[in-house]
Amino acid sequence: MANEPVDVLIIGAGASGAAMAWSLADTRMHILCMEQGDWMNPSEYPSTGMDWESRFSSEFSISPNERKRETDYPINEKDSAIGVANFNGVGGGTILYAGHFPRFHPSDFRAKSLDDVGDDWPINYEQLEPFYNVNDRMMGVSGLSGDPAYPAKQTVMPPLPMGYSGEIMGRAFNKLGWHWWPSDVAIATTDYDGRARCINLGACSSGCAQGAKASTDVTYWPHAIRAGVELKTRCRVREITVNDDGMASGVIYYDENGDEQFQPAEVVVMACNGIGTPRILLNSTSTSFPDGLANSSGLVGKNLMFHPYANIQGVLPEETDGYRGPTLSLWSKEFYETDASRGFVRGFTLEMHRGNRVVRTALNGVMSGRIPWGEGHHDAYRRLHNHILGMSAICEDLPEEHNRVTLDPDLTDSNGIPAPKIDYTLSENSQRMLDFAVERGTELLETCGASEILVQSPIPFGGWHLLGTARMGSDPSRSVVNEWGRSHDVKNLFIIDGSIFVTSAGVNPTQTIQSLALYIADQMKQRLANLFD
Repeated sequence: MANEPVDVLIIGAGASGAAMAWSLADTRMHILCMEQGDWMNPSEYPSTGMDWESRFSSEFSISPNERKRETDYPINEKDSAIGVANFNGVGGGTILYAGHFPRFHPSDFRAKSLDDVGDDWPINYEQLEPFYNVNDRMMGVSGLSGDPAYPAKQTVMPPLPMGYSGEIMGRAFNKLGWHWWPSDVAIATTDYDGRARCINLGACSSGCAQGAKASTDVTYWPHAIRAGVELKTRCRVREITVNDDGMASGVIYYDENGDEQFQPAEVVVMACNGIGTPRILLNSTSTSFPDGLANSSGLVGKNLMFHPYANIQGVLPEETDGYRGPTLSLWSKEFYETDASRGFVRGFTLEMHRGNRVVRTALNGVMSGRIPWGEGHHDAYRRLHNHILGMSAICEDLPEEHNRVTLDPDLTDSNGIPAPKIDYTLSENSQRMLDFAVERGTELLETCGASEILVQSPIPFGGWHLLGTARMGSDPSRSVVNEWGRSHDVKNLFIIDGSIFVTSAGVNPTQTIQSLALYIADQMKQRLANLFD
């Protein structure tokens, strides 16, 4: 039986797709969202069992190549210095993220003007600010107002408790005279919108069984579905089709039985992240678009940005909070803005985190030689367990066209769709920034009293943030979508995920991804009478 046409088809039910579906629902259009993964059952998350660390490294791994769930697709990352992290399911990457929820800074939209790198965004912080505020309420953000690193804003819930680990860090920051502030996090510290508050399970990144962490399956989607949005799971889109006028006409997809289907639509919205979106666009070839859909600029898949991460930890003589509680409690923007004396442009955020999990402490200790086998094994473990304190430095990645997503000529998913291939090298600017961040993190931990410093830079599996591969801009020759997310080439095709980022900033992107989706949805609603002009 043929599928009935819909007004708006959204591909992807993660951070951006959920936000747009909810926002467009008040138009009363027929909105359908297709997700290649499933609804998640929180009672099956790893944190509900004693084997949660083992499952976090297998079927709930952040890497699709390790996870290998039926709903995943493989990624060829052999030519990438950083491995990709994603998740396919209702909620997308928000299922496994840590809930860190910063906003972009106003300067992040003006990298070209301020530092002569990358390009300026065609929009600014002031245009996104009201949508940041809406997203704070919808996701339920905890934090503390008054952070001098941002323009003034109100928070929805009180900040996470700092814990003993946060107090140690805070004293060290004060001693060094560096900025620090309680983090903005998408984790409920009070009962909120039908969700219970955080109970400090400490397993945020393997799915929150409590529902305190704001994954979009428990925030936006219940509201969107009650408002009439239709959501279909186990729908793997192969390509977007076009008609004789060069407009998107719908998608070809495989259903849960592996059968090929066609879904017609008046408007198609891509919300598949910075890897999945270019994959589908590049696979959507036709006589009108031989190089892939919406690719007249040749930039679909190019300018991939990851955010290189450095992980800096220290071993303290006193016991800390260990892994208990949410991963993050405070951040520092001391090194966020450009300072030419540091030897690189742009900057980074230091995100403080608590210690390692029980099994991970043992594995890391054995692999590094800090925990021997045989005599002294248990004493060495006790010296590390609940004595580790650390941070991650999230470094701004600059757009470079040679960092890209293409289609692998041989590797495919289980439906025969070409898998994405990643080519990514670390820039000299990023390497210098990482080196500087490790020096500052080491200085901070030594001020905390750490006797031993443990460093991983860059984190090889740290490709959580998938940005820049279908960038936004006013010049069709230098961008894929315009300043309100519509394709320059295909007037009824929109992109709302991290692939439209012009620059990456030095913060986690989920808050900005969702705020952009809300902004684009608002622009669409304002232009319904002439949306395709």
